[in-house]
Amino acid sequence: QVQLVESGGGLVQPGGSLRLSCAASGMLFSRNAMGWYRQAPGKERELVASITSGGSTTYADSVKGRFTISRDNAKNTVYLQMNSLKPEDTAVYYCNLQWPARLDAWGQGTLVTVSS
Repeated sequence: QVQLVESGGGLVQPGGSLRLSCAASGMLFSRNAMGWYRQAPGKERELVASITSGGSTTYADSVKGRFTISRDNAKNTVYLQMNSLKPEDTAVYYCNLQWPARLDAWGQGTLVTVSS
């Protein structure tokens, strides 16, 4: 009954920006650490960014300085602001819990395509 719904993806030119949203339900959201993952064609799913209940953040080296993860506990939503997008950022983006435990079932994700 825990549900995570990603949205906000789309087609954007290199150097452009997108803001992804992850709406959560069926959990004590404010107590959970959350993460954004992505999976490009032919590649493994990788952790892009994470945020703890206290607001501490981590980022993959490939996105550091360009992406920002944030959360709004009142809205049960996690965001990923993506700036200076590169073609290498093209992937399906997913959100999931980081703590206390990652969900085994992944959601639909949202597709981000960076192309000129």
